[in-house]
Amino acid sequence: MVDIELPWVEKYRPKNLSEVIGHEEITKRLKGYVEKKNLPNMMFSGPAGTGKTSSSIALAKEFFKDSFDQNFLELNASDDRGIDVVRNTIKDFARTLAFDAGFKIIFLDECDALTQDAQQALRRTMEKYTKTCRFILSCNYSSKIIEPIQSRCVIYRFKPLNAKDVDNQVEYVAKKEDLIVDDDAKKALNYASQGDMRKTINILQAASTLDKKITEEIVYNVSSRARPQQVQEMILLAIAGKFIEARKKLDELMYEQGMSGEDIIVQVYRETMNLTEEQLPQKAKIELIDTIGEYDFRLTEGANERIQLEALMAQFMKYKK
Repeated sequence: MVDIELPWVEKYRPKNLSEVIGHEEITKRLKGYVEKKNLPNMMFSGPAGTGKTSSSIALAKEFFKDSFDQNFLELNASDDRGIDVVRNTIKDFARTLAFDAGFKIIFLDECDALTQDAQQALRRTMEKYTKTCRFILSCNYSSKIIEPIQSRCVIYRFKPLNAKDVDNQVEYVAKKEDLIVDDDAKKALNYASQGDMRKTINILQAASTLDKKITEEIVYNVSSRARPQQVQEMILLAIAGKFIEARKKLDELMYEQGMSGEDIIVQVYRETMNLTEEQLPQKAKIELIDTIGEYDFRLTEGANERIQLEALMAQFMKYKK
């Protein structure tokens, strides 16, 4: 039987809390729970790829050690998000006694995808089986979780990882995989991932299939991102009143690089914010951000990408110097 190597995201997932990066204050408190052999129900909230799942699994592995498989249940609410999973799967696991430990842990990933009925059922389950089970809920938006569940949990908020932490992990993975990642490539990885470590490692793995020496160009190619300079050049051409030239740049992004309208508009927003006062006055920038928000809404509602993006470039021309 041939051994299949794990994807890098799983291969380099932290094995214990000491390996979790970028959240020292949170991991310090989690280690305190391990030392005291007790923990409350918890909610991990924050953007994708910032370490919520990794921290939960690392915590459980340190807590249970050899009995991890018997005492830890991981469920993804995006797959099973109805009331039945709470009434059956979760309740059946929670009501049984823990193996060689004081209690079990149920980790419910993406719990903001649970329906309202399922959340109402979950709040009672959390209360009823508190002696035999603890819950760790993970979500991107804590506001989508009903208040009774939030009040039953200690909430930990995970922030996007900073550039230094991302660079350190990239260097670690590159060393293990025998890659050379130059400084421009690291900047490109940070630009493309915006603090999402999962996305960073996936891009790095994709880039490694092209060359052992990872460059800025390779990163942008595999991540389906335009270089910031390309997007900024398109914006400045529109502001200068050169609509046809700006339209050609838009064609390059859409047809040569295969970028979606939503990806382009996100980068247009980021590069508009990065323009200097000389390139675009503050008042004009504020008005354009409002306009970008309107066109982003139109794309989300299903409007034609090409027409809306060209219309957005026309809006930039109103601020021709």
